[in-house]
Amino acid sequence: MQKRRGIRSRPRDKSTMGWQTAIPFFMYPHYSYPLPTLLQAACDWLLLKRRSFRSDAQACLRRLSPPLAVLGCEHIPRGGPCLLVFNHYHRPGFGAWWLALALAATVPAEIHFIMTNELTFPGRWYGWAGRPLSRLLLGRAARMYGFTSMPPMPPRPRDVAGRAAAVREALAFATANPQAVIGLSPEGGDAPGGALAWPPPGAGRFISLLAARGFPLVPVGCYEEAGAFCLRFGAASRLEVRGGTAAARDREAARQVMTRIARQLPERLRGPFTQT
Repeated sequence: MQKRRGIRSRPRDKSTMGWQTAIPFFMYPHYSYPLPTLLQAACDWLLLKRRSFRSDAQACLRRLSPPLAVLGCEHIPRGGPCLLVFNHYHRPGFGAWWLALALAATVPAEIHFIMTNELTFPGRWYGWAGRPLSRLLLGRAARMYGFTSMPPMPPRPRDVAGRAAAVREALAFATANPQAVIGLSPEGGDAPGGALAWPPPGAGRFISLLAARGFPLVPVGCYEEAGAFCLRFGAASRLEVRGGTAAARDREAARQVMTRIARQLPERLRGPFTQT
Protein backbone atom coordinates (compact mmCIF):
# COMPACT_ATOMS: atom_id res chain seq x y z
CA MET A 1 0.00 0.00 0.00
CA GLN A 2 1.35 3.39 -0.97
CA LYS A 3 2.01 5.73 1.92
CA ARG A 4 0.20 9.06 1.61
CA ARG A 5 2.26 12.20 2.00
CA GLY A 6 0.83 14.97 4.05
CA ILE A 7 0.68 16.79 7.35
CA ARG A 8 -1.56 15.38 10.05
CA SER A 9 -3.31 17.41 12.70
CA ARG A 10 -4.30 15.44 15.79
CA PRO A 11 -6.54 16.75 18.55
CA ARG A 12 -4.98 17.30 21.94
CA ASP A 13 -6.12 15.16 24.84
CA LYS A 14 -7.24 17.90 27.20
CA SER A 15 -10.30 19.57 28.70
CA THR A 16 -11.26 23.21 28.81
CA MET A 17 -14.08 25.16 30.38
CA GLY A 18 -17.35 23.76 29.08
CA TRP A 19 -15.94 20.33 28.21
CA GLN A 20 -16.92 17.69 30.75
CA THR A 21 -14.40 14.99 29.89
CA ALA A 22 -11.20 14.60 27.92
CA ILE A 23 -11.44 12.17 25.01
CA PRO A 24 -8.27 10.38 23.85
CA PHE A 25 -7.06 11.66 20.49
CA PHE A 26 -7.43 8.25 18.84
CA MET A 27 -11.20 8.43 19.35
CA TYR A 28 -11.43 11.51 17.14
CA PRO A 29 -11.18 11.57 13.36
CA HIS A 30 -7.70 12.07 11.89
CA TYR A 31 -7.45 15.38 10.05
CA SER A 32 -4.52 15.82 7.69
CA TYR A 33 -3.47 17.87 4.68
CA PRO A 34 -1.90 16.78 1.38
CA LEU A 35 1.56 18.30 1.20
CA PRO A 36 1.49 19.00 -2.57
CA THR A 37 -1.75 20.97 -2.17
CA LEU A 38 -0.31 22.95 0.72
CA LEU A 39 2.81 23.84 -1.24
CA GLN A 40 0.85 24.86 -4.34
CA ALA A 41 -1.54 26.94 -2.23
CA ALA A 42 1.39 28.63 -0.50
CA CYS A 43 2.89 29.63 -3.85
CA ASP A 44 -0.43 30.95 -5.12
CA TRP A 45 -0.95 32.81 -1.83
CA LEU A 46 2.35 34.61 -2.38
CA LEU A 47 1.45 35.42 -5.99
CA LEU A 48 -2.23 36.13 -5.20
CA LYS A 49 -3.19 33.67 -7.92
CA ARG A 50 -6.83 32.58 -7.88
CA ARG A 51 -7.52 29.02 -6.69
CA SER A 52 -10.56 26.76 -6.42
CA PHE A 53 -11.37 26.27 -2.75
CA ARG A 54 -13.57 23.33 -3.65
CA SER A 55 -10.68 21.50 -5.34
CA ASP A 56 -8.40 22.11 -2.36
CA ALA A 57 -11.14 20.99 0.01
CA GLN A 58 -11.69 17.77 -1.89
CA ALA A 59 -7.96 17.02 -1.71
CA CYS A 60 -8.04 17.48 2.08
CA LEU A 61 -11.23 15.47 2.59
CA ARG A 62 -9.78 12.52 0.70
CA ARG A 63 -7.34 12.20 3.60
CA LEU A 64 -9.95 12.39 6.36
CA SER A 65 -10.14 9.16 8.35
CA PRO A 66 -12.77 7.88 8.79
CA PRO A 67 -14.45 9.51 5.79
CA LEU A 68 -16.84 12.41 6.26
CA ALA A 69 -20.34 11.28 7.30
CA VAL A 70 -23.00 13.24 5.39
CA LEU A 71 -26.64 13.10 6.45
CA GLY A 72 -29.64 14.72 4.82
CA CYS A 73 -28.07 14.22 1.39
CA GLU A 74 -31.41 14.94 -0.27
CA HIS A 75 -31.11 18.53 0.97
CA ILE A 76 -27.64 19.22 -0.42
CA PRO A 77 -28.04 22.10 -2.88
CA ARG A 78 -26.91 21.30 -6.40
CA GLY A 79 -26.34 25.00 -7.01
CA GLY A 80 -27.65 28.42 -6.09
CA PRO A 81 -29.15 30.58 -5.11
CA CYS A 82 -28.85 29.52 -1.48
CA LEU A 83 -27.30 30.63 1.77
CA LEU A 84 -25.63 27.83 3.74
CA VAL A 85 -25.84 28.68 7.45
CA PHE A 86 -23.83 26.44 9.75
CA ASN A 87 -22.71 26.27 13.37
CA HIS A 88 -19.21 27.26 14.46
CA TYR A 89 -18.38 23.87 15.98
CA HIS A 90 -15.16 23.69 17.96
CA ARG A 91 -13.24 21.74 20.57
CA PRO A 92 -9.59 21.72 21.68
CA GLY A 93 -7.47 20.64 18.73
CA PHE A 94 -10.14 21.06 16.05
CA GLY A 95 -9.44 23.63 13.35
CA ALA A 96 -12.54 25.63 12.42
CA TRP A 97 -11.39 25.73 8.78
CA TRP A 98 -12.47 22.09 8.54
CA LEU A 99 -16.08 23.31 8.65
CA ALA A 100 -15.56 25.21 5.40
CA LEU A 101 -13.45 22.43 3.88
CA ALA A 102 -16.12 19.80 4.55
CA LEU A 103 -18.91 21.95 3.12
CA ALA A 104 -16.90 22.94 0.05
CA ALA A 105 -15.99 19.32 -0.69
CA THR A 106 -19.60 18.16 -0.32
CA VAL A 107 -21.63 20.79 -2.17
CA PRO A 108 -21.21 20.37 -5.97
CA ALA A 109 -20.63 24.07 -6.58
CA GLU A 110 -18.08 26.65 -5.51
CA ILE A 111 -19.16 28.29 -2.24
CA HIS A 112 -18.56 31.98 -1.59
CA PHE A 113 -17.69 32.01 2.10
CA ILE A 114 -18.03 35.05 4.32
CA MET A 115 -15.06 34.69 6.66
CA THR A 116 -13.24 36.56 9.39
CA ASN A 117 -10.26 38.70 8.48
CA GLU A 118 -8.53 38.32 11.84
CA LEU A 119 -7.96 35.79 14.63
CA THR A 120 -8.13 37.50 18.03
CA PHE A 121 -6.48 34.91 20.35
CA PRO A 122 -8.45 35.96 23.47
CA GLY A 123 -6.46 35.51 26.66
CA ARG A 124 -3.31 34.38 24.83
CA TRP A 125 -0.05 36.21 25.48
CA TYR A 126 0.97 36.03 21.83
CA GLY A 127 -2.16 37.82 20.61
CA TRP A 128 -0.21 41.03 19.99
CA ALA A 129 1.75 39.24 17.26
CA GLY A 130 -0.88 36.73 16.18
CA ARG A 131 -3.55 39.29 15.32
CA PRO A 132 -1.60 41.27 12.68
CA LEU A 133 -0.08 38.08 11.27
CA SER A 134 -3.53 36.52 10.94
CA ARG A 135 -4.82 39.62 9.15
CA LEU A 136 -2.08 39.19 6.56
CA LEU A 137 -2.64 35.45 6.15
CA LEU A 138 -6.43 35.56 6.06
CA GLY A 139 -6.65 38.70 3.94
CA ARG A 140 -4.57 37.22 1.15
CA ALA A 141 -6.34 33.85 1.48
CA ALA A 142 -9.71 35.58 1.00
CA ARG A 143 -8.41 37.28 -2.14
CA MET A 144 -6.91 34.02 -3.44
CA TYR A 145 -10.24 32.20 -3.09
CA GLY A 146 -12.50 35.16 -3.88
CA PHE A 147 -14.19 35.22 -0.46
CA THR A 148 -15.63 38.17 1.46
CA SER A 149 -13.80 38.89 4.71
CA MET A 150 -15.22 40.71 7.73
CA PRO A 151 -13.80 42.01 11.02
CA PRO A 152 -13.88 39.42 13.81
CA MET A 153 -16.58 38.77 16.37
CA PRO A 154 -17.54 40.02 18.87
CA PRO A 155 -17.73 43.46 17.23
CA ARG A 156 -15.17 46.07 18.27
CA PRO A 157 -15.83 49.83 18.11
CA ARG A 158 -12.86 50.39 15.83
CA ASP A 159 -14.27 47.93 13.28
CA VAL A 160 -17.56 49.76 12.61
CA ALA A 161 -16.48 51.23 9.27
CA GLY A 162 -14.74 48.04 8.17
CA ARG A 163 -17.76 45.91 9.05
CA ALA A 164 -20.11 48.22 7.15
CA ALA A 165 -17.84 48.05 4.10
CA ALA A 166 -17.72 44.23 4.32
CA VAL A 167 -21.52 44.03 4.54
CA ARG A 168 -21.83 46.22 1.45
CA GLU A 169 -19.32 44.03 -0.37
CA ALA A 170 -21.22 40.85 0.52
CA LEU A 171 -24.55 42.33 -0.55
CA ALA A 172 -23.03 43.59 -3.79
CA PHE A 173 -21.69 40.08 -4.48
CA ALA A 174 -25.15 38.59 -3.84
CA THR A 175 -26.77 41.11 -6.17
CA ALA A 176 -24.22 40.57 -8.93
CA ASN A 177 -24.29 36.76 -8.55
CA PRO A 178 -27.96 35.81 -8.04
CA GLN A 179 -27.24 32.09 -8.56
CA ALA A 180 -24.39 31.89 -6.04
CA VAL A 181 -24.00 29.55 -3.09
CA ILE A 182 -22.96 31.62 -0.07
CA GLY A 183 -21.63 30.13 3.19
CA LEU A 184 -21.89 31.83 6.57
CA SER A 185 -21.53 30.87 10.23
CA PRO A 186 -23.76 33.36 12.09
CA GLU A 187 -22.00 32.93 15.46
CA GLY A 188 -18.70 34.11 14.03
CA GLY A 189 -16.67 32.52 16.82
CA ASP A 190 -16.35 29.82 19.46
CA ALA A 191 -18.82 29.27 22.30
CA PRO A 192 -18.14 27.37 25.55
CA GLY A 193 -18.36 23.62 25.08
CA GLY A 194 -18.75 23.86 21.31
CA ALA A 195 -22.53 24.29 21.59
CA LEU A 196 -24.60 26.86 19.71
CA ALA A 197 -24.67 30.42 20.98
CA TRP A 198 -26.59 33.54 20.02
CA PRO A 199 -24.98 35.42 17.13
CA PRO A 200 -23.84 38.99 17.82
CA PRO A 201 -26.29 41.84 17.20
CA GLY A 202 -26.65 42.62 13.52
CA ALA A 203 -26.17 39.04 12.29
CA GLY A 204 -29.91 38.47 11.91
CA ARG A 205 -30.35 41.69 9.97
CA PHE A 206 -27.45 40.83 7.67
CA ILE A 207 -28.90 37.39 6.91
CA SER A 208 -32.30 38.99 6.33
CA LEU A 209 -30.75 41.29 3.73
CA LEU A 210 -29.23 38.33 1.92
CA ALA A 211 -32.49 36.39 2.14
CA ALA A 212 -34.37 39.37 0.69
CA ARG A 213 -32.16 39.11 -2.39
CA GLY A 214 -33.63 35.69 -3.15
CA PHE A 215 -31.31 33.42 -1.16
CA PRO A 216 -33.18 30.65 0.70
CA LEU A 217 -31.49 29.29 3.82
CA VAL A 218 -30.05 25.78 3.95
CA PRO A 219 -29.12 24.93 7.57
CA VAL A 220 -26.17 22.61 8.20
CA GLY A 221 -25.08 21.01 11.44
CA CYS A 222 -21.35 20.31 11.77
CA TYR A 223 -20.18 18.04 14.60
CA GLU A 224 -18.19 14.98 15.60
CA GLU A 225 -20.04 11.84 16.64
CA ALA A 226 -18.97 8.23 17.19
CA GLY A 227 -15.45 8.96 15.95
CA ALA A 228 -16.55 10.63 12.71
CA PHE A 229 -16.83 14.19 11.44
CA CYS A 230 -20.44 14.74 10.40
CA LEU A 231 -22.47 17.16 8.29
CA ARG A 232 -26.26 17.11 8.42
CA PHE A 233 -28.14 19.18 5.84
CA GLY A 234 -31.64 20.48 6.45
CA ALA A 235 -34.32 21.51 3.99
CA ALA A 236 -34.15 24.92 2.34
CA SER A 237 -36.55 27.51 3.74
CA ARG A 238 -37.28 31.22 3.79
CA LEU A 239 -37.04 33.68 6.64
CA GLU A 240 -40.33 35.07 7.89
CA VAL A 241 -39.71 38.17 9.99
CA ARG A 242 -42.42 40.81 10.23
CA GLY A 243 -43.10 43.89 12.34
CA GLY A 244 -41.43 45.12 15.50
CA THR A 245 -38.42 47.34 15.99
CA ALA A 246 -35.19 46.90 14.04
CA ALA A 247 -33.60 45.27 17.08
CA ALA A 248 -36.57 42.91 17.49
CA ARG A 249 -36.46 41.90 13.82
CA ASP A 250 -32.72 41.30 14.08
CA ARG A 251 -33.21 39.08 17.12
CA GLU A 252 -36.11 37.17 15.56
CA ALA A 253 -34.17 36.51 12.35
CA ALA A 254 -31.21 35.22 14.40
CA ARG A 255 -33.56 33.01 16.43
CA GLN A 256 -35.08 31.47 13.32
CA VAL A 257 -31.70 30.80 11.74
CA MET A 258 -30.13 29.28 14.85
CA THR A 259 -33.21 27.16 15.54
CA ARG A 260 -32.98 25.66 12.07
CA ILE A 261 -29.29 24.92 12.55
CA ALA A 262 -30.02 23.40 15.98
CA ARG A 263 -32.38 20.87 14.41
CA GLN A 264 -29.41 19.45 12.49
CA LEU A 265 -27.29 18.95 15.63
CA PRO A 266 -27.21 16.45 18.47
CA GLU A 267 -29.10 17.79 21.47
CA ARG A 268 -25.88 18.26 23.46
CA LEU A 269 -24.76 20.93 20.97
CA ARG A 270 -27.99 22.91 20.66
CA GLY A 271 -27.18 25.33 23.48
CA PRO A 272 -30.01 27.82 24.13
CA PHE A 273 -31.90 26.42 21.13
CA THR A 274 -32.61 23.02 22.66
CA GLN A 275 -36.38 23.43 22.39
CA THR A 276 -36.75 23.22 18.61
